[in-house]
Amino acid sequence: MLEVSGLSAGYGRSQVLFGVDLVVREGEVATLLGRNGMGKTTTVRAILGLNPPRGGRVRFGGEDLAGAAPEAIARRGIGLVPEGRQVFPTLTVRENLLATAANRLRHPEPWDLARIYALFPRLAERAGQYARTLSGGEQQMLAIGRALMTNPRLLVLDEATEGLAPVIRAEIWATLAALKARGQSILVIDKNLGALSRLADRHHVLEKGRTVWSGDGAALAREAERVRGWIGL
Repeated sequence: MLEVSGLSAGYGRSQVLFGVDLVVREGEVATLLGRNGMGKTTTVRAILGLNPPRGGRVRFGGEDLAGAAPEAIARRGIGLVPEGRQVFPTLTVRENLLATAANRLRHPEPWDLARIYALFPRLAERAGQYARTLSGGEQQMLAIGRALMTNPRLLVLDEATEGLAPVIRAEIWATLAALKARGQSILVIDKNLGALSRLADRHHVLEKGRTVWSGDGAALAREAERVRGWIGL
């Protein structure tokens, strides 16, 4: 579904990515791992066209995304849960969800309010509350629900559980496992190697803007200590 090869990108005169390679196949969960400042968020921004790549290739669903605007890339079926959640603070929970609602790819069973509320009952309880009044965990649920309301082919989560209480982290991981069971393709950035090793099919490690290791779950189990050295655990 998503194929990134030799990706380079940066900000102004500063180059951050020097050769990122990663793959997400249909229906699988893939990870992007690495210490802070290694280029994970920049990789996501480059894939989405927010920081246009300076080199390399990004293909999604067999199409080359070179030169495509961020909104055009999103319409092709990539839904983002950004780092820091970034919900619309002055809109209610319901308004946040409806603000992005679309089924451009004509999914036969699209995400709607009822399905999101079934996935996250807490959002149903707080449907009329302003997003700024929610806890961090509830805002993360809202950010995931908002991305799902676009009915994406690929769901991208940047720092999926950062700063959340352990009980909320467990709920987020359970949600992602449920989405995977439904066939949702997911690319997730997080530091919880234990949870990711149970959830994900494929892993990629970044070091100073380069992919230095990739492998499936079996390879991760064999080389766990090596991978922990790169990601600082």
